Amino acid sequence: MERKQSSNPKLNLAIMHPDLGIGGAERLIVDAAVELSSHGHNVHIFTAHHDKNRCFEETSAGIFPVTVYGDFLPRHIFYRLHAVCAYLRCIFVALCVLFMWPSFDVILADQVSVVVPLLKLKRSSKVVFYCHFPDLLLAQHTTFLRRVYRKPIDFLEELTTGMADMILVNSKFTASTFAKTFKRLHARGIRPAVLHPAVNMDQFDEPHSYKLNFLSVNRFERKKNIELAVSAFAMLHTLEGNVHQTSNLADADLTIAGGYDRRLRENVEYLEELKSLAERKGVAGRVNFVTSCSTAERNSLLSQCLCVLYTPTDEHFGIVPLEAMAANKPVIACNSGGPVETIKDGKQDFFAFGTMEEMLVRTCPWSSSFKIPQL
Repeated sequence: MERKQSSNPKLNLAIMHPDLGIGGAERLIVDAAVELSSHGHNVHIFTAHHDKNRCFEETSAGIFPVTVYGDFLPRHIFYRLHAVCAYLRCIFVALCVLFMWPSFDVILADQVSVVVPLLKLKRSSKVVFYCHFPDLLLAQHTTFLRRVYRKPIDFLEELTTGMADMILVNSKFTASTFAKTFKRLHARGIRPAVLHPAVNMDQFDEPHSYKLNFLSVNRFERKKNIELAVSAFAMLHTLEGNVHQTSNLADADLTIAGGYDRRLRENVEYLEELKSLAERKGVAGRVNFVTSCSTAERNSLLSQCLCVLYTPTDEHFGIVPLEAMAANKPVIACNSGGPVETIKDGKQDFFAFGTMEEMLVRTCPWSSSFKIPQL
């Protein structure tokens, strides 16, 4: 579809992202860059890591340039000091942008706020910070040493976040969390604006389903709670009675797909944990794992599944439910966080909330004819 070009002035835009891999935050940045480029703006992404074998296809398609600085710097030191290393890598990228590139009209700093004061040294540039979620809430503060380690990092996060010309968050849930977490900023009257991520509606195929197949799409991280999908699916296989009369549960499958990076210890460990769980639950032969699938592969999985399971609790926003609904698929999600803003129970046949097992049962009658409800 041909886009109508905007009459607004064309801008030079820089986007700084710590690691341009595969995930919801990266999807947002890539979609924003594609859309801005389509309106004639000059977009340039700067990052500390970009693996062309594990990225969204648009980042290597030449739609906009991607420049990598600082990939030689360590991501951790003996699997520790992740936050310090992430800050150092991002600071290096910011310094390269500061000294090696002319001024941009707008610089969007994503996820890591420590770069904001450096970028503001480019006096003619406006700096926007996109806060997906306060990092201090994602970090562990379980021991005295960790609390001592995190104290200056947490203070620096709040201080530098407040220095941006504009702060954006991805949901009302994140906005309320922002206010409760960064109390000094809230007291100063600093309020972030909510800018929900969006999806490209044109990329999805017509929905169809050849079998009773459930789909979970998430990065292989423990906070994504993917074991809930495995446990619920295993419980579904133990059901007796009316469900078995309306559907052939013996043929049901669960596909778990998502971002996977061999460099990340948690990704490797969690995948093995999920495989072991499926083995213990007796459904190893019915659970399929797809690591770092391409956009086309993900869209194909969406078109063929019966419904999508979204398992994180208190997810900051959650792009997967939007992608599922854009592909005309119902979503089963936890009743918390960003998905509460995007999924309406009972509306347009998208079911959410209740126990995961109960919601799976509610979808089973559809499987007898392999038809998706008309949306």
